[in-house]
Amino acid sequence: MFKGNVYKRCGCTGPKLDEAGQPVLNAKGNPVMQELGADCPRIRKREKRHGSWYYYLHLPDDARGKRRRPRRGGFLTQKEAETEAQKIWDEAMAGVDVENKTTVAGYLRKWIANRVDLKANIREEYAADIEKFYIPVLGHLTMRELRTHHIQVVFEDIWALNEVKQQNQKAADQARTACEAAHEAWKRAPRPRPRELRQAWDHARARLKAALAQPRRATGPGRQRNLLNVLSGALKHAVKIDKIITENWCDGVYIPPYDAPDPLVWTEGRVARWNATGELPGPVMVWTPEQTGRFLDAAVDHRLYAAFHLMVFRAPRRGEAAGLRWTDVDMTLGTASIMHTLITDRNHKVRTETTKSRASKRTVTLDSATFALLSAWRDIQQEEKAIWKAKRRKNPELYAPYVDSGYVFTMPDGRPWHPDSVSQAFSRLIKRLGLPPIRLHDLRHCAASLSLAAGLSMKAIQALLGHATFALTANTYTSLMPQFAKDEAEATVAVVPRKQIPTGPEGQSAPLPDDAPQLVLVSSATAA
Repeated sequence: MFKGNVYKRCGCTGPKLDEAGQPVLNAKGNPVMQELGADCPRIRKREKRHGSWYYYLHLPDDARGKRRRPRRGGFLTQKEAETEAQKIWDEAMAGVDVENKTTVAGYLRKWIANRVDLKANIREEYAADIEKFYIPVLGHLTMRELRTHHIQVVFEDIWALNEVKQQNQKAADQARTACEAAHEAWKRAPRPRPRELRQAWDHARARLKAALAQPRRATGPGRQRNLLNVLSGALKHAVKIDKIITENWCDGVYIPPYDAPDPLVWTEGRVARWNATGELPGPVMVWTPEQTGRFLDAAVDHRLYAAFHLMVFRAPRRGEAAGLRWTDVDMTLGTASIMHTLITDRNHKVRTETTKSRASKRTVTLDSATFALLSAWRDIQQEEKAIWKAKRRKNPELYAPYVDSGYVFTMPDGRPWHPDSVSQAFSRLIKRLGLPPIRLHDLRHCAASLSLAAGLSMKAIQALLGHATFALTANTYTSLMPQFAKDEAEATVAVVPRKQIPTGPEGQSAPLPDDAPQLVLVSSATAA
């Protein structure tokens, strides 16, 4: 049983009395008013609907000897006040800080600042999400006041904004179509072109620019799941470690389901559909071996060809390839150790981090073609170094000092490539070549599909990609290549011996050879 009491009081006021029972007057001679509280005559008459019930607890003093006397009111009945008082008492006896006044904003900011176990870029991303999504809606509440329905409002706001973004995207598409039409009309007009056509094109460009400035990228189910996980992690810490609250209020929040997209191969049918409509079959696309070969053949003269070749066959991530150093490449054994990665933050600045996970820190064996490319590229890099230094000596104002960065893939002045610049160069190249579009990261999927086609085991592919779990690799790539599915389908049919093989929809069939295995039907009665 809790230590304390419950009582009833109201908000009625009456004159303040002195020790003689006379009203106390203010400077103007008017009586000073005060709340009657439990002394209200109507409460003494026990009017059921007058006033509300309060509880008052005598908790043990805190570690510094400060008294703890929480109280709360507004209950309609004495039973409700007693029930809540007992609940708070039990929480306090279990170690929960029932008097904590920390706001959601203050707690989340402190929690993310203390998460030194996270990589810097992840911590920055979480902090930005907290400031953008949670603090504007929940920041004013105390942690003790926070409930599930408050968090649900955050996601309801996201859904409403997604509808606005969808409309903005439609408006941008319409503006782009109108701009292209205006441009085409201006190009086709005979010279001298009418000024009105140029003005119409300029106005269309201005409308397109304004439309593109509006937010258009929706916060999808996967992003919403990540957002909820961030807040859930903070509340879990508040429950188990800080003991401010007793429940993780994220557990009851509803968000749209999310399934990670599986890679799809650019089959002939999908390529034809894309050429006709411009629509992508899915967010994650993979080239066939033939398309990959076309890309590599056309990219031979590109400065980043060695990097692209490495990513196609040895599957480093973008940051891992950009962050590869010559000290991590053993040109004697023909191996490359993936030890670092270049990370791009929200301000487009680059810094070096350790790999994504422990499994990502790996050593891959270089095939002979990749080994030869890296050997040739190292010689080219040394030649460029000498050329740059010579230019520097002739014109020091125009040429900055050569940066001996030690990275494998560098620009002419020795600086490593910005990861975003590598992605942009890749996108421009495949657009110029007319290949179906994929992301630079999708070259990893190409590497996995090529390894499957070459007969590598799923465990070997997991090690090549640096995946933390076998399940991630297997679930993603088992059914990637169409020819594998075809082979599996044919193998299943071949297990069953048949006298005749159907060859068409009309029921025509071809007889099997005399020495073909015969099919024996066994009924349940016979089997018994």
